[in-house]
Amino acid sequence: MKTNKNGKWVLLAIAALFLAGFIAAYVLVAIGWRPSVTKNYGELVQPARPIDNVAVRELDGTSVNFNSLRGKWTLLYFGSAECLKPCVDNLYKMRQLVDAQGQQAHRLQRVFVVTDARALDALRYTLADYPQTRVLLGDTESVRQLAMQFALKAGSPLDNLHRLYVVDPIGNFMMSYPADADLRRMNKDIGLLLRTSQLG
Repeated sequence: MKTNKNGKWVLLAIAALFLAGFIAAYVLVAIGWRPSVTKNYGELVQPARPIDNVAVRELDGTSVNFNSLRGKWTLLYFGSAECLKPCVDNLYKMRQLVDAQGQQAHRLQRVFVVTDARALDALRYTLADYPQTRVLLGDTESVRQLAMQFALKAGSPLDNLHRLYVVDPIGNFMMSYPADADLRRMNKDIGLLLRTSQLG
């Protein structure tokens, strides 16, 4: 009989330890605790921010909606059509990030939103080295409405921050990178996103 009692106490102790883990996890989530160290290199937007639709147009003049980008992971850059070195650097990064994904590359798209269209001829020349970059334009107010949805503490894309923004396939702004972001670390982020997400 003594052995049975000891066995019962052992089982109860194991059950209590098992439940304690669940209770601790529940309490930590309930009070809003999150790990201070994450695997991502990019700056997460928490919570992810749904982007409202804005009417824009393609480089060839075709009218489209920003929501037409949904369905793929989007690497997004805002910049002037003049496209000086910071702009070219980001076009290069976007191209390399997509190419580096190999068989998963089809899940990504590169988008350049033009904030100042006065040098479109120069932009067309620059884009020759970056085929498959989708270019979106709009009137001043439409571009402003879109850009302000990507505003962060550092400012909005209209402040010439030269950041890269990541939008998920359902239209949420969820991460960004500063102008001086390291391409290799960005590539690890994007690869991890594609491996862990079934979206896009």
